[in-house]
Amino acid sequence: MFRGSIVAIVTPFDSEGRFDEEAFRQLVEFQIENGTDGIVPCGSTGEAATLDHQGHMEVIRACVEQVNKRVPILAGTGSNSTSEAIELTKAAKEAGADGALLITPYYNKPSQEGLYQHFKTVAEQVAIPQMLYNVPGRTGINLTVETTVRLAEISNVIGLKDASGGVNQAGEILACTGEDFAILSGDDSLTLPFMSVGAKGVISVTANIMPAAVKALVAAIEEGRWEDARQQHFKLLDIHNIMFIESNPTPAKAALELMGRCKAGVRLPLVTMQPQSIEQLKTVMARHGLIA
Repeated sequence: MFRGSIVAIVTPFDSEGRFDEEAFRQLVEFQIENGTDGIVPCGSTGEAATLDHQGHMEVIRACVEQVNKRVPILAGTGSNSTSEAIELTKAAKEAGADGALLITPYYNKPSQEGLYQHFKTVAEQVAIPQMLYNVPGRTGINLTVETTVRLAEISNVIGLKDASGGVNQAGEILACTGEDFAILSGDDSLTLPFMSVGAKGVISVTANIMPAAVKALVAAIEEGRWEDARQQHFKLLDIHNIMFIESNPTPAKAALELMGRCKAGVRLPLVTMQPQSIEQLKTVMARHGLIA
């Protein structure tokens, strides 16, 4: 169900810091029109950490309604509290999401057995396809190969968004799991190497501003056009890098504002991009014809 080019979509805010639903719906349309294969609302890029539960569900409901079953929706519902993750996952299922993306619990730093019990409990409590999300750079803990393989045995744990940067780790997991367990790259710049060892796509930040280009890369890999894929990979590297010149999603939102698609505002403790970073962003975007 979840494969190809999937966007980790931003959550736009208005000038008062409130969810800008109309801008969000237009961003969803922009994605679908440009071939995106799936949408992740309320992930890290969607600033889920600063959305309260009501706001979280407003975003997911708007996404489900606007998508209207045209592409799958993988809603971010993770938390460092197991009970909160269950609550959010139940609400996403009721709203009509096709699956849930659950980050490893941050700050608590649980053991591998704690991680296993956390994800197992959520999976048992909510009958919806669930994808694990391993991002040690944000959470301070790595979901190991062994723990991931154990979790893959649970019927509704269907895959892993891997933002560990470890291609070897992804390969080891794939060597131990069946075809039904999908790994998706969690780093745009690693889409090509991850897919070369069997990952089924990417959950992309860059797709917020260049959905057709990210889709073209993934399609080239899926079709075995490796030289085309390699050239597209090289072409996108500067965009991937500039998307993380400051904390995600600050650059993506700044780029979308420059493209006239939504405001650049983020919620504290994030702040809008610094002037020197904006100039670097503009240079790279102009190189790709995204702005004049």
